[in-house]
Amino acid sequence: MRIMISADMEGATGVTWTADVEAGTEPWQRFRKMFTRDVNACVEGLFAGGASDVLVNEAHSSQRNVLLEELDGRARMLTGRHKPLSMMQGIDSGVDGVVFLGYHAAAGLDGVLSHTYLPNQITGVWLDGVRASEGRLNSALAAEHGVPVLLVTGDDLTCADAAEYDPDAGTVAVKECVSRYAAICTPPAVTATMITDAARRAMARAGRFAGAVAGHRIEVEFGAAHLAAAAAVVPTVDQLDVRRVGFDAASMTDAMKAFKVVTAIASGAVEGSYG
Repeated sequence: MRIMISADMEGATGVTWTADVEAGTEPWQRFRKMFTRDVNACVEGLFAGGASDVLVNEAHSSQRNVLLEELDGRARMLTGRHKPLSMMQGIDSGVDGVVFLGYHAAAGLDGVLSHTYLPNQITGVWLDGVRASEGRLNSALAAEHGVPVLLVTGDDLTCADAAEYDPDAGTVAVKECVSRYAAICTPPAVTATMITDAARRAMARAGRFAGAVAGHRIEVEFGAAHLAAAAAVVPTVDQLDVRRVGFDAASMTDAMKAFKVVTAIASGAVEGSYG
């Protein structure tokens, strides 16, 4: 059984603040260790449950946050940016299950460091008419490739979100959301045990199924009009309102690639303090 871990950082043990996940800060150096510990706990559980290979896809920001020198020696890590499928690179490589580790709630909703792809500029994303977190988007992409979501970890609202888009997936809440920048946190020694146990149990669901390619629609709402205008320059992307764009794609793979382009262009249109 070959398993992939898509490892984001905002939902890692103890993380509550922007500096906790921003490369180069003192808090980031501290929380890299806790993030790596979460990953290792998951790797341990997956192997205990029967995995023969585990690929960790670094999925946060620069995608160079997990400490390779402290990674469980049985795992392999895909690190660095500019991957065609970004957070889900490797989902098309024949893996038998995927774990969403350290995930978070969607832009425009409550949750610790809640956002969807861009940290602040996007106020909402909708997949086929349903507000979508990164987890919902990535789950749809996994389903297209016949890969089950085995486990989702993050705050309690992330786990509630996962129960809606994939009710069969296991969940581990490593913290309880108080606000976007505050949480009741469980210590890493405890969350490690929770993640390991859940990952081991989740392996009972590992195994590919028949994926299905279908068309999808994504709509994105931005916090400023000029970001929507910039994104609408992309062919096939329509400006639906002053701050909202939308596009259709023939598959979820194409939809996610187009979404990546839209977010990259919008991010490049942000200007200083005024956004």
